Amino acid sequence: MVPTPLPLAHVPTPLERADRLGAALGMAEGALWVKRDDCTGLAGGGNKARKLAYLCADALAKGSDTLVTGGGRQSNHVRMTAAAAAKLGLRCTIVLSGGRPSRPTGNVVIDHLLGPDIVWTDAGDYYGVEAAIEYAAAELRAAGRRPYGMPVGGATTIGALGYVDAADELRSELPELELVVVADGSGGTHAGLVAGLGDHDLVLGVDVGTRPDLDEQVPTKAAEVAASAGRPAPTGHLRIDHERFGTGYGATTDECRAALDLAGRREGLVLDPVYTGKALAGLVAARRDGRIGRDTVTVFLHTGGMPALFAAAYAEWVAAGAPPATWSA
Repeated sequence: MVPTPLPLAHVPTPLERADRLGAALGMAEGALWVKRDDCTGLAGGGNKARKLAYLCADALAKGSDTLVTGGGRQSNHVRMTAAAAAKLGLRCTIVLSGGRPSRPTGNVVIDHLLGPDIVWTDAGDYYGVEAAIEYAAAELRAAGRRPYGMPVGGATTIGALGYVDAADELRSELPELELVVVADGSGGTHAGLVAGLGDHDLVLGVDVGTRPDLDEQVPTKAAEVAASAGRPAPTGHLRIDHERFGTGYGATTDECRAALDLAGRREGLVLDPVYTGKALAGLVAARRDGRIGRDTVTVFLHTGGMPALFAAAYAEWVAAGAPPATWSA
């Protein structure tokens, strides 16, 4: 049973032409667009609002009283889950990896403001955090609570239905759409877009180093989401760029830093150093090597994440300035 999504996201989000950015990449006028899912409104916006609209509806339908999820210290999903819980009058427990910082910065400041119970874990790998989320939910259950557990990124079949809706939105706004470029963390957004568009070839995911098994998980989840939404199984071939995340999740790279400047100074568009900066670096690389043509009608999905710019790990790196740009067509 597919739940009716709750009104947690400001949708439809804007779809904006990015002709100045496109020109820097040697693209034709009207070829490059930005889908502004950073403008979904929930605690600063981001792609997770569309997923939480379905996940929270499912949680309420099941009589849950506490949302439980987790992620990296600068997790956007965690921030927005805490906000959704506050809006709906639910309790919330979040599991953050990487150990407690000496002082909160970036997303963690907002986490504290929203008031969830915070569990810090030293688990650094994807499935270690998943296990910590399950453990936190089990402890709550043993204490008589009714937790609703969500994996990292809210990457479930139910959550990904939010991006079936987004795919329909894009089709109605830009019928000539040929490609969507998106950051790939846990893979749920990518899977939902593929399920909605019906073709793997229409989505280029850019791996940000979150999940080690994206190549298996995205097609499996896309097929499950399509079936849940009553859509045909997706056709085409999976497209994921695994070359942009540097030494690991959250690591800085020169091409990400240059992408931040390119978006900011060409379009006034603020990207983040963990997800969207690397996704734009992937778009630029695809344009440079011909995977994206001059006239390919391309949508860059802006998934949010601005608070990470103000994290201690990135603020000085951003202020230091970008390396010399070498990508322009």
